[in-house]
Amino acid sequence: MQTVLLAAGEGTRMRPLTTHTPKPMLPVADRPLCAHTADAAIEAGTDELVFVIGYEADAVREYFGAEYRGVPVSYATQDEQLGTAHAVRAAREHLDGDFAVLYGDDLYDPASINDLFESVPGISAYRAENPENYGVLDTDGGEVVGVTEKPDDPDTNLVSAGACVLPSEAREWLDVEQSERGEYELTDVLDRVFAEYEVSSTELDRWMGVGRPWELLEANEWKLTELDSTVDGDVSERADLRGPVKIEEGAVVEPGVVIEGPVIIRAGAHVGPNAYIRGATLLGERTRVGNAVEIKNSVVMAETHVPHLSYVGDSVLGRAVNFGAGTTVANLRHDDEPVKQTVKGERVSTGRRKYGVVVGDGAKTGIHTALHPGVVLSSGARTAPNETVTRDR
Repeated sequence: MQTVLLAAGEGTRMRPLTTHTPKPMLPVADRPLCAHTADAAIEAGTDELVFVIGYEADAVREYFGAEYRGVPVSYATQDEQLGTAHAVRAAREHLDGDFAVLYGDDLYDPASINDLFESVPGISAYRAENPENYGVLDTDGGEVVGVTEKPDDPDTNLVSAGACVLPSEAREWLDVEQSERGEYELTDVLDRVFAEYEVSSTELDRWMGVGRPWELLEANEWKLTELDSTVDGDVSERADLRGPVKIEEGAVVEPGVVIEGPVIIRAGAHVGPNAYIRGATLLGERTRVGNAVEIKNSVVMAETHVPHLSYVGDSVLGRAVNFGAGTTVANLRHDDEPVKQTVKGERVSTGRRKYGVVVGDGAKTGIHTALHPGVVLSSGARTAPNETVTRDR
């Protein structure tokens, strides 16, 4: 069976982290987000991966190539993002039988995807705490007969998790009408499948959509706990490694460094001396963390420098960021309320009591900069020495 993997979108709610990187290629533990999805499909026995690409497509092509983990890879281009059915339709010429559809910005537990792939046709389901925010599954005697989008008073908390397995005939059903919001929706294709087939549901043990920066943190918190502890880099005998810690070949850990896992330090990174890395933390390729720096429960992307005397907590730092000495991230409101962040012009609760900052690629802070909880620094932003930043820039 072939797997269509949707990876064409920019991810506007994830800005500024997606200024130069498509959302499915943002890092989660030791690989891009969509690589976890591709791995789940491969472990479930897919014969081919068909990536639907668009925004910054070369990043996807360069990572996966023509073959990934022994499975052939092909690509379809969606020039405009006009909905999920439109995305799958872009891949139609590559499909010649039953096929699965997975979302490149979602994480699934692999065992559940294996169960889903054994059902044709089938749809993934999940028990949601707030089903009114999702498409709720309509069932009849165990068979799925429809999906009701965001009902005011849902009868069940069983919602669609998006991933599905469709019969080969569905290739011809992708030419649906535009919805009220101007998109071509895969749910309209599913309505035809429900009418023509008995459709089963596979309840996922774990699933999350990764759409906003704090969800990228959550995704790393999930996947970092699954890593095996391995030390392939150059680690000083006077460093202290505690819990699950993975240090890749080419990384250097200096004397006096304390690392409390789950933590991954990727190839070419340099940590210390006397740094403290803890919580679910990813230090990307060629990052530098200097003397007396503490980094807690954060994602630090490739080539970013936090050289010395700084604190970073519960934050996401993009690529090639440089923090001046003494930069401090505040990650807790004094009233103990959840930290808010601006997403597409709206203030949104992150739902997290502890949450720091989001910093776009290439941003730099002056020495002794203080960054307040929920602040977003855009790509290339600058702060002055001794500045206290309370608003996005």
